[in-house]
Amino acid sequence: MFVFTDSYSLFCLCLFFRLYHLLIILVFYSSKMMRKDLNKPKGKTSAYAFFVQTCREEHRKKNPEQSVNFAEFSKKCSERWKSLSPTDKKVFEDMAKADKVRYNREMKDYIPPKGFGKRGRKRKDPNAPKRPPSAFFVFCGEYRPTVKQQYPGLSIGDCAKKLGEMWSKLGQNDKQPYEEKAQKLREKYDRDMVAYRGGGTLGRNPGSSAQGPEEDDDDEGEDEDDDEEDDE
Repeated sequence: MFVFTDSYSLFCLCLFFRLYHLLIILVFYSSKMMRKDLNKPKGKTSAYAFFVQTCREEHRKKNPEQSVNFAEFSKKCSERWKSLSPTDKKVFEDMAKADKVRYNREMKDYIPPKGFGKRGRKRKDPNAPKRPPSAFFVFCGEYRPTVKQQYPGLSIGDCAKKLGEMWSKLGQNDKQPYEEKAQKLREKYDRDMVAYRGGGTLGRNPGSSAQGPEEDDDDEGEDEDDDEEDDE
């Protein structure tokens, strides 16, 4: 056992252990960051994200040297998106559909390297915008209390099955209000994700927000399942 009578020697030893501890932390997080598979296909891009990309390119051409506050830019994009006609929006929706086909095609041929497969449910940032529900889950949120009241003994699974049967019997006109509400929630989520992933100023990371909202679509079902369980 070491006994230090010199305060300077004791200080040096404490400093050494502190630096050693920081080094271990640095190595740990560096190894985690290096585990990203660079060959994995690029995630899907939403219609709104394609629209934001277009707005960003327009801004760069008009003001190549100007740095814009991202929050202000995001707000203007949101206002422009809302004012677009269905015909104008369809251009970006078609781009998103084509990109989804591309993503699905590339993912069929993608084989993750050893150690890059799914490692259980990933931890989520509690500050990240919550993924919006689909039209069906909007419908479930409205009618689940009624079903539970009519059939008090139903399990979670049987309740979901009953709601699925009710949804399948609806005509397209009856489903339309739920699809419209889901679409509005999706657009709000896309706007929130652009702001969440971008942060700071427009010039920080040109590709970050454009990539964003659709990249985690594989978790959408899990998020909606969570909502259903919470309601129970």
